[in-house]
Amino acid sequence: MLLSRQQVEHVLVVPTLLFHEIGYFQGFSERTEPYLKTLLDPAYTSYRPRDEVEDDPSYKQLIPYCILRYGERLFSYERGAASGEERLKQKRSIGIGGHISASDAGKSDSAYQEGMRREIDEEVYLDTTYREQLVGLINDDQTEVGKVHLGIVHIFDLDSSKVRPREKSIIEAGFATPAQCDKDRDQFESWSQICLDHLFSA
Repeated sequence: MLLSRQQVEHVLVVPTLLFHEIGYFQGFSERTEPYLKTLLDPAYTSYRPRDEVEDDPSYKQLIPYCILRYGERLFSYERGAASGEERLKQKRSIGIGGHISASDAGKSDSAYQEGMRREIDEEVYLDTTYREQLVGLINDDQTEVGKVHLGIVHIFDLDSSKVRPREKSIIEAGFATPAQCDKDRDQFESWSQICLDHLFSA
């Protein structure tokens, strides 16, 4: 979400300790139910200033990480100079998505679903029908970005390849097979590497 300098975005977070109490893991987990039932419960979530929680590992920012797949190929791109996350600039990614904002609350039954749809609409033109499935969670405490974020991974199986960037920060975009992506794995952010290893490895 793009805001003026005067506005402060408040993003959805949960206490990191709560995540640990449910069951700590490093990397990828296919088990989603014990986590999301609690982590998306309004009794435990809050909206806090993004600039404060970006460097506060006592909170995990919940991030929908949406992988667009057409046949056997995955949509991938580079995070360009206009990217909002400095620590991921010039990294490639197979994930579309971002923070759930306080502005997403109250618009539907689920602020999470509302935020996921908004982020996709902000980042790409998705001119095709699709089927979506929740496939797992990512936690990566080995990177500075990962320490303060928790990824919720969705796969969108597209009926056509009609996807193009909407945000200026998304450059060098297109579809490639997992094997092609893996050849350049060092260019990809850690979450993408984790997904390639756990979801799309041969």
